[in-house]
Amino acid sequence: MVTPVCPSCAAPVLAVEEESGGYACAEHGRTPALWRAEEASYDVLSEHLQRDGSFPTYLPWPLAPGWSVTDVASICGAEGARGVLTCTTGASELDGAVDVIVVAEEPGTGLGARVAGLEHADPGPGFSAGAPVLRVRVEGRQVALWPVSTSDTTGDWDRSVLCGEHGGRWLWVVVQPASAVLLLREDWTLRDATGIGPALMELPFSGPAPRW
Repeated sequence: MVTPVCPSCAAPVLAVEEESGGYACAEHGRTPALWRAEEASYDVLSEHLQRDGSFPTYLPWPLAPGWSVTDVASICGAEGARGVLTCTTGASELDGAVDVIVVAEEPGTGLGARVAGLEHADPGPGFSAGAPVLRVRVEGRQVALWPVSTSDTTGDWDRSVLCGEHGGRWLWVVVQPASAVLLLREDWTLRDATGIGPALMELPFSGPAPRW
């Protein structure tokens, strides 16, 4: 069972209009709900896809040997999901343990920015002014990603942040530690979990979930 909490303070939220899916926080009032389990599992992913299946849930595919799914989260408002996060965790010889967090979200949602440690909800003006540093394949299409500066971000953890646009939504990729961003290559592929089918049952899951 995944309990909805406030995206801003992580306090439990109450359904105020069950038919419309509205929620309220005692401190922040009406708010979309953040759904995040303490530990990722196949059951958690299945529950998530049943609740938010109309919104893309991107995973690196195929998952490299030794890697596992360590986090699944989403932000939902009265009109359904607005942002979905997954994290896969593995290791490299140079970087040790590596987290790759992928967020797809509607503009203004702020889930990707929260993971990146940004104070504003979106990547910020001018972030895509130069050439993209990477193009990844998403559902058969090449998607350009630009670096997002984290020089003024909150938090003290080491990460690289990339962002682009796909299907009218922001696509964020946050890699921890920052040096592990070199693991991403031009042939790196993301696939929507809703279209993977029975192969999802073979996905490895582990913990703990990354800090964000």
